[in-house]
This record gives sequence, structure tokens and C-alpha cells, in this order.
Amino acid sequence: MSRVDQLRGSGPRKRHNARTIAALTGNPGCTRRAVLDAAGVDKPRLAETIGFPGSFGQSRFALARGNAFEAMLKADDCALLRSVLSLPEGRYEDLGEDSDDTLTARHTRTRDVLADGDAGLLDHPLLTLSVAGQTVFLEPDLIAAQRGDVLQVVEIKSFAIVDGQAESAAVSSAAVQAAVYVLALRQLLGDDRVSHDVVLVCPENFSLQPTAVVLDVRKQLSTLKRQLSRLASVSSLIDELPPSVTFDVAQPVPALLESLTAVEARYAPECLSACELSVYCRHEATGATAALGRPVRDALGGVATVDEALGLAAGTVLPTPEQTEAAALLAAAARLRNEALSA
Repeated sequence: MSRVDQLRGSGPRKRHNARTIAALTGNPGCTRRAVLDAAGVDKPRLAETIGFPGSFGQSRFALARGNAFEAMLKADDCALLRSVLSLPEGRYEDLGEDSDDTLTARHTRTRDVLADGDAGLLDHPLLTLSVAGQTVFLEPDLIAAQRGDVLQVVEIKSFAIVDGQAESAAVSSAAVQAAVYVLALRQLLGDDRVSHDVVLVCPENFSLQPTAVVLDVRKQLSTLKRQLSRLASVSSLIDELPPSVTFDVAQPVPALLESLTAVEARYAPECLSACELSVYCRHEATGATAALGRPVRDALGGVATVDEALGLAAGTVLPTPEQTEAAALLAAAARLRNEALSA
């Protein structure tokens, strides 16, 4: 049995999808997440076993709205979507219409259709991407041929664009997820065939009337490539772990907690919306400056705990050479606070 299999234990390997791959870019410096994802550990089950379950996923209302919006756009061979995207009449093919098809067969058919240079508008295409040594099947909403034979990923989301603006976190999440599809498509066809501009289709204002915006995902692509490369090379980190470390949920909870402690985490409040183990990591980070957010952690480099930061601010703790700059900032902040309170 390989060391990766030993880490995962008796549970099946957790397969990635576009959402989980996109979430990898949220905290690229976290060794714990890199190790768990590379080993295919079921993080939701692990979190529940140790008593720190997270709450993820869309509400039933949001899912129903999203399904209704997508069905409306794709009705009559995507007639409404074509008008939104200003696409001329042309080839339309639903690659997922054969429900008995295997994933491998659908991926092969997708590859063949894309290779012939006359893609048109493809519904339910199936792509693949290698993540930490495993092949992940990915299904973008649509692939459209625009500007000649250049392909664009079309991402359909149910959050609204109101007066030309949308929630920045939702747009950022959609851009990263679309970048996953772009990367998979480029690995299949080459960079020159796939545009870095993706089309985001959302409801406009407070209706289901669709509108389309173009997102440039070059930045997200670069981040994604770096993180996937890091996952691919995480084997060296895994080999350095003590032999006793395992995340098999059949183990007693104290043993699981000891194993988690052996792998360094890099918690930030943003993890709560991206990682299933974030509730435990937040608990673990209680009293640490990292729990106050990345700007605080970065500004107070070398100051690990809140108590240490307060001591440096009050002058009751002597700073180390690495803490000199942070100590000066803390002392200045404490002086300004005291002056403001005394006034």
C-alpha cells in the first residue's frame, strides 16, 4: 500500500470536480489542505468525525432557481442563449443526451467534435484534468465557437447582475471555476484554440431575463497552474510525515486530531467559505494572529499569538530581531489608541 493510500485509510478516494479544484486557489499556502487533497481524503466526513462539521452548498431555493434559469436558456436548442451571446445559427449538439453513455465515451466524443474544428455550440461537453495524479472529469455548462475557430467557455450562474454590478465574491468564484474549464480545454486543444475570455451569463436585475458579461481569467489561470503544480509535487511533503499520521476516519478521534496537528495549516477567515475543515482550523487557531485575517498576519510577520502582540504593543515583551518592525507598528498603534481614548 502506498503512503498516500495509508493517509486516506479505508475510505474511497474523494474525487475532485470543478468546484473543489477552484477552491484550491483560495489558500495556496496551506500544507494541510494540499496533503489532504493530494491523498483524496474525504474532508467533510473527516470534519464530521472529529466534531467540527462545516456547512457548504447552495440552498434548495438557489438550486431550483439555477436549474430553472439554465433550462430556460437551453430550451429550443439554446435559442435564447444564442440571442444573448449574439451567436449566428449554426451547429448545436448536446453531448450528454445519451444517458447510458460512460464518462470515457462522452469525453472521447467531446474530443472528436472539438478536433474537427466545427464545434458551434456544445452542450454538456466532458473534459478531463489531471489533479494530484488522478484524472478528473469536468463538465462545463457550454462551449461556444466565437471569433472564427477560437472557443470560449460559457458559464451559467443564477446570481443576479443588478445595474451592471454583481457580488464580487460570486463573480470571483465563477471566474476561478471557469478557469478550471479553460485549463482543461487548453490541455486538450492547445492555448491558441481556447480564449482566456469566458462568458458569464446571469439574470439581469430582479428578473430571469439573461445578460452576458465577459471575464478575463488569465490571472486565475496562473494561480490555478501554480496550485496544481504544488499538489503534484506534494509527495515530498507526504514522505516527510511521521508513519503514525493517518486520516482514516475509522481511527479514534484523538488519533485523528494528533495526525491533523502534524500537518501545518494556514488558517484565514476566508477559509470558512472554501474548505470543509475550516471550522476545526478556526478552533485550532484560537488566540493566533492568523485568525484575525491575512492582512493582520502579514503585517505582524513573526508574531504568532494575540497575547504576544499585546505584550509587544505594551512594551512588556522584548521583541526578537525578526519582530522589530512588527513591534514598532504595534507600539505606534497602542500609542495612537491611548491618545484617542484620553482625548
